[in-house]
Amino acid sequence: MIRKPTVEKNIINLDGPDGNANVLLGIASRLCSEVGYASDEKEIMLKRMRSGDYKNLVKTFDEYFGGYVMLETMNEELL
Repeated sequence: MIRKPTVEKNIINLDGPDGNANVLLGIASRLCSEVGYASDEKEIMLKRMRSGDYKNLVKTFDEYFGGYVMLETMNEELL
C-alpha cells in the first residue's frame, strides 16, 4: 500500500499571522496527537512553550517539531 505521509512537512512564516504565539500553541497541540506524543509529554511541552518569552516558545516548538515543520522568519533573533 502506498499513501501520503500522515504528517506532511509544513512551512510556517513566523512573520505572518501563523507566527502568532497562540496559533503556534494550537499547532503544537494538534501535532502532538499526530506524531504520537503521550498526553503527559504534550502537557510538558506546552508548559515549556508557555514558560518564557516568544523566543523560548519558538525554540521549544522547533525542538519538538523541527522534523515536521519548517519555520521561516526575517527576525535575526530567532534564527
